[in-house]
Amino acid sequence: MGTIIAVTNQKGGVGKTTTAVNLSSAVAAKGKKVLIVDLDPQGNTTSSFGISKKSVENGTYHLIIGKSNAEQATVHTEYKVDVIPSNIQLSGATIELIEMEKRENRLRQGLASVVDYYDYIFIDCPPALDLLTLNGLCAADTVLVPIQCEFFALEGLSELMNTVRNVKKLYNRYIELEGVLLTMYDGRLNLTLQVVQEVKKFFGDKVFKTTIPRNVRLAEAPSYGMPVNYYDRSSRGTKAYNDLAKELLGNHKD
Repeated sequence: MGTIIAVTNQKGGVGKTTTAVNLSSAVAAKGKKVLIVDLDPQGNTTSSFGISKKSVENGTYHLIIGKSNAEQATVHTEYKVDVIPSNIQLSGATIELIEMEKRENRLRQGLASVVDYYDYIFIDCPPALDLLTLNGLCAADTVLVPIQCEFFALEGLSELMNTVRNVKKLYNRYIELEGVLLTMYDGRLNLTLQVVQEVKKFFGDKVFKTTIPRNVRLAEAPSYGMPVNYYDRSSRGTKAYNDLAKELLGNHKD
């Protein structure tokens, strides 16, 4: 059975989609079968794999609402990662979900038919604690939280962790914290070192040893519709996500 990892932080601009896209691609490059679910109506994960958001006829929206199954919604890409894409249509799912029975489990039910096929399923959650994120958390085995190395890094994190604890208590008793990932890292700045110290004080050994640097190639790659390890194999961003994939796989091997 595959491991389902929700990549989430309700704070925007922390490198959540960048991490979901490039970590999934790096894990796939190491020979694992990987699926990524775009659970964000903005559809940035979708376009980061070169899929046109306008062309999405079956995707996360259709999967959650029950109009498609996971196999029908999956797009096979040239980057060894399968994608269940999304677009702005997904934003309407929140309203439709309110009327549905077991609305928090719609994504989990939808992925049940393919979870045995993949080694890893990554879920790119929206930057909000809403019904879509709740679906992501209820479907997941673990939660990966990217945190940017900036002044307000810990802002809102207690709310997110409370949500995870409530999900564990009420809906998904198996969910655990995969780890906290420090993004936009610059070791030359005192502020960065202070943030790292604070995050490690809060999360201890759940902080990944790998950090993600500020990197121009990471910022450029989505506009070309490809993960960074295909856009520029020698970039610092590629090396960082390769190291993160190795660390993640090593943790699961243990």
